[in-house]
Amino acid sequence: MTAAVIACAAVVMLSNMPPHRIVMVTGPEGDAYYELGKRYRAVLARANVEVQLVPTAGSVENRAMLQDPHSGVSVGFIGGSVQRAPDTSKLESLGTVFYEPLWCFSRRGIQGLGVDALRGRKISIGPDGSGTRALSLELIKRTGMEGQFGELLALSLRDAAEKLPAGEIDVAFTMNSWDSPMVQKLLTDERVALCGFPHTDALVALYPFLNKVVVPRGVADLARDQPPTDVALVAAKASLVVRKDLHSALQYLLLNAAAEIHSEPSIFNRANAFPAPEAIDVPLSIEAVRFYKSGPPFLHDYFPFWMAALIGKLIILLIPILAVLYPMMRFLPRLYDFAIRSKVLRLYGELRLLEDEMESASGTGRNMPEMIEKLNRLEDQANHLRVPVAYASMLYMLRNHIDLVRGGLTKRADDKTE
Repeated sequence: MTAAVIACAAVVMLSNMPPHRIVMVTGPEGDAYYELGKRYRAVLARANVEVQLVPTAGSVENRAMLQDPHSGVSVGFIGGSVQRAPDTSKLESLGTVFYEPLWCFSRRGIQGLGVDALRGRKISIGPDGSGTRALSLELIKRTGMEGQFGELLALSLRDAAEKLPAGEIDVAFTMNSWDSPMVQKLLTDERVALCGFPHTDALVALYPFLNKVVVPRGVADLARDQPPTDVALVAAKASLVVRKDLHSALQYLLLNAAAEIHSEPSIFNRANAFPAPEAIDVPLSIEAVRFYKSGPPFLHDYFPFWMAALIGKLIILLIPILAVLYPMMRFLPRLYDFAIRSKVLRLYGELRLLEDEMESASGTGRNMPEMIEKLNRLEDQANHLRVPVAYASMLYMLRNHIDLVRGGLTKRADDKTE
């Protein structure tokens, strides 16, 4: 029975081994999300896990694909958003991993982000499905600037970075990390200016998922003093989000990769500020909570991730089995001893009954032949009884006692004859 239980548990355990391939949603090719996805792919490749990158429009589309059980997607980046997801029960966060400011770039000569400066302008607010578009539309609505623009364009950052210096559009919004190649290109372009938000503190107070960050003067190009002043921006924190059914071993691999990739300092944060155990819209997974509290499981330091997962499950499996087997191992020898002894003791009981019957019939001499027959049958049972060598002494003693009883019975029979 125990062997069958162990076999069934082993089958279930082996069927739940972690896969060696996961699908990750990123962002547009060449964007920060996509470039980070390539770094994750390289880190997980060292553990023989293949990461397939799926380009998307951005954060909003990433969330939708992660929530779709038929998309095949397991992990992706999601920025803080004004659009609350109706259901996040299928998702878990591995923590926040970097700041994602809302950058505002304009053509040189456009002063500020006021209604007068932007009225009638062509403005790129990012493609459908991007976090840039969702936040830009919310801020436009909050500041009362709806209907004031000439045209709101759904351009990718790559397209906006080409059209803005050429004068084909006037302003471009984008939510991206400091490391984005397109952001760096626009920061150093003399035809483009970085605009700050005049009500940054108010926006942070109104939208709890936003943070205030400052782009220091000259950080993009000290020689040309770009930007020429400190620029205050609002920024969300991007989270690394997984489907709840993603294997725990892969979650630990992703957390280790996040610690390796995002722990470096940036102009917005000190070293080791990320990844951080923060849950924005999506709750932290149990594995993430354990990781931030005590690091990865010690088995992951000594074994490949799949072997560490197998050993961990074996330990979990063996604990209850040992809890049952240990008392059984102590009890079984006693049970075995009782079973063997009871075979001999049962014959001793019959012998005792036969002796009592002899005592009661000793005065009359009746039934002596019957009692002798019973004694012979008892002796035959003793001769055919099979017991282990350790219990042979009990069997020989029984046979000896049968002979003693037979001797007494024979003597009584002889006395009656005389």
